[in-house]
Amino acid sequence: MPNITVINQEGEERTIEAPVGRTLMEVIRDNGFDELLALCGGCCSCATCHVHIDPAFVAKVGAPSPDENDLLDSSDHRNEFSRLSCQVPVTAELEGLRVTIAQED
Repeated sequence: MPNITVINQEGEERTIEAPVGRTLMEVIRDNGFDELLALCGGCCSCATCHVHIDPAFVAKVGAPSPDENDLLDSSDHRNEFSRLSCQVPVTAELEGLRVTIAQED
């Protein structure tokens, strides 16, 4: 089970265990990070689970789908490391990932 460090919107860090096969959104939400709203529950339809991926892990999580890209375009806080956490499956390769919860729009 990989360990992932989550940085909240205030800059506070906490390392959590992330079960393989779940999504980053599920893992972050289930570990009490309330600022990750995830209003659509992981259906890739709201962009309220927007995170910034550590640049060292961008290739490991892959590129966003066209639908995810469209949703991210609606955010004022999008950058080249932006992903919707509901679209990032947890894999063993994500051991050591640092992910920052994006500011709300």
